[in-house]
Amino acid sequence: MSGITTHVLDTAKGRPAAGVPVTLERRTSDATWDLVGRGATDADGRLRDLLKDRALEAGTWRITFEVASYHRAQGVDGFYPEVAVTFVVGDAGAHYHVPLLLSPFGFSTYRGS
Repeated sequence: MSGITTHVLDTAKGRPAAGVPVTLERRTSDATWDLVGRGATDADGRLRDLLKDRALEAGTWRITFEVASYHRAQGVDGFYPEVAVTFVVGDAGAHYHVPLLLSPFGFSTYRGS
């Protein structure tokens, strides 16, 4: 099944990051960004329905995690207010999982499965 999903883990606390606002955008032919979906991570730190009913298309995509509000809710002053991950979808029939490993002063991402 094709699609784009994400999972945010708070590595400083060793648990999923619930309630992180996330937006998904696709770069258009005129190099602007088209908002495709938005939501927030669930109690398990996952967001499974970013595309809603839209079909996945090949092209350049961007997921933005608004982490400042998450850190504030945890009582932490984080360094990064947001994390934007830009990636390429080459096969519209594939599944793209973009996890974020998060701490107040750093982050890491990779293509998951």
